[in-house]
Amino acid sequence: MVGEDNIFIRNRRAKYGTSEEKDDLSSRLEGDWSFSKSSNGQIDFDHAMTRKMQLLAEAELKPAFMKGVDGHFTEFVNGLIEKSVLLESSSSAFPENCAEKDGHKIKGSRAQPEHGKVFIARKSLLDELFEVEHIRTIYHMFIALLILFILSTLVVDFIDEGRLVLEFDLVVFSFGKFSVVAPTWFCMFLSTLVVPYGLFLQWAQGYRESSHKTIRSLVFGGLFMIFQLVGLGFGPTYIALSYELPPASGFIVILEQVRLVMKAHSFIRENVPQIISSASQKTNSVRLPQISQYLYFLFAPTLIYRDDYPRTPTRRWSYVVTRFAQVLCSLFYVYYIFVRLCIPVYRNYIREPFNLRGLVLCIFNSILPGVLILFLMFFAFLHCWLNAFAEMLRFGDRMFYKDWWNSTSFANYYRTWNVVVHDWLYYYVYRDFLWFFGKHFKAAAMLLVFTISAAVHEYALAVCFGYFYPVLFCIFMCFGMVFNFILNDRRKGPIWNVIMWTSLFLGQGIILSLYSQEWYAHQYCPLKNPTFLDYIKPRSWACHIKM
Repeated sequence: MVGEDNIFIRNRRAKYGTSEEKDDLSSRLEGDWSFSKSSNGQIDFDHAMTRKMQLLAEAELKPAFMKGVDGHFTEFVNGLIEKSVLLESSSSAFPENCAEKDGHKIKGSRAQPEHGKVFIARKSLLDELFEVEHIRTIYHMFIALLILFILSTLVVDFIDEGRLVLEFDLVVFSFGKFSVVAPTWFCMFLSTLVVPYGLFLQWAQGYRESSHKTIRSLVFGGLFMIFQLVGLGFGPTYIALSYELPPASGFIVILEQVRLVMKAHSFIRENVPQIISSASQKTNSVRLPQISQYLYFLFAPTLIYRDDYPRTPTRRWSYVVTRFAQVLCSLFYVYYIFVRLCIPVYRNYIREPFNLRGLVLCIFNSILPGVLILFLMFFAFLHCWLNAFAEMLRFGDRMFYKDWWNSTSFANYYRTWNVVVHDWLYYYVYRDFLWFFGKHFKAAAMLLVFTISAAVHEYALAVCFGYFYPVLFCIFMCFGMVFNFILNDRRKGPIWNVIMWTSLFLGQGIILSLYSQEWYAHQYCPLKNPTFLDYIKPRSWACHIKM
């Protein structure tokens, strides 16, 4: 410590100098900043004006400098808090390690998983970027493009029909059968609120005194799995297929189904180890979660359960209204993109026999609308929708995404595009797999994450569109896995960002083109008595309308 103090004193002396050097420096500054005089004793006003302009320039630089210092200081403090909370929680999560001072593990014991996600209060990245005027201008450009889409539709309809046609048949059709969607969602939500919490409460209250803890856990765990597979799994899927819900209505039911399944799993996964740990230590320190905490979690924009989250002091209802209005505008934005850029292309494509030339042209014509729809999906859901609910619930941690647009690798893109889903997959699939099988199976754990993600995406598309066409699954499992290893985190530089964007654009064009072709083929070429193979075989390959 003495050596460090000496070094610190020497550094301060080297930085600021001795008292004699400071006196010499002040005299030089006085001579530099004093007004020079002419030979007759008058002040040189040109020199004075020059000094005045320099002072004004320095005064203008000071706020920007202080803002930058404040930003760096805030990032440093947030990181320090996150690390300290992680250390405290991890030390409390592993009390058995304190007894192992000799460094030897008890035979037959399994190391507990590491502590999970740490929530801290922070704003969404786009909210911070929109404070910059240059970034806000890009947002205004997208608004101008929407206005041009609307004017283009109105002008073309006026020229063709001789009148203004304001029809939203596509929107009305996509969100049809709302009388089925609303009670289905209510039943799913109510069952997710009652069944997992009730099963956990009954299991936890009698677990400590039970003489057959393993059998008790297997029984209640089996009941929970039955609820997940049958109640939340089979029920909503059967309703979506039997009532033939339109695409948007089907997505509401299926995505809510997936969300509630993940929420229920997180609630059980986070609370069960605490009960088991307290029972093994014979302590009553663990407090059971309240129903109000679980209810808050079901609405909170996160898939990781905690008893408490960082909260904002107030609610900004104007912010909530603005975000919901932006979601509505994004919905109509997608509508106009389909009307002006997609529907004419796919209707003309279905009139020609299937060939490679037409397929390639259709894919490249779908790149621009595909990219616009990607941006709108990200902005409407990951930014506007989640931030609106976070504001209403005063949920403090708004990091629902990161700067995925700056990614130079697909590995980083997968981590930053949807942080909410990525956290769930990382903590409950990837890390739990490594905890169970060992850290030598990282490739298998990554493959499992990709498989689950691809299967769930394809499941949602198959149920909502009414046909099985595993384009997204193949892209995820083939190109996604390849790009994840080739375009990894070691790839740096602008060229890799260009490659990432090019691949992403092309993938969006392929997905939008092939799924839209299959949709129109099912509409224009229906089968009277379809077999099981007819649902698997792509109908767009054989559908051809003779005009």
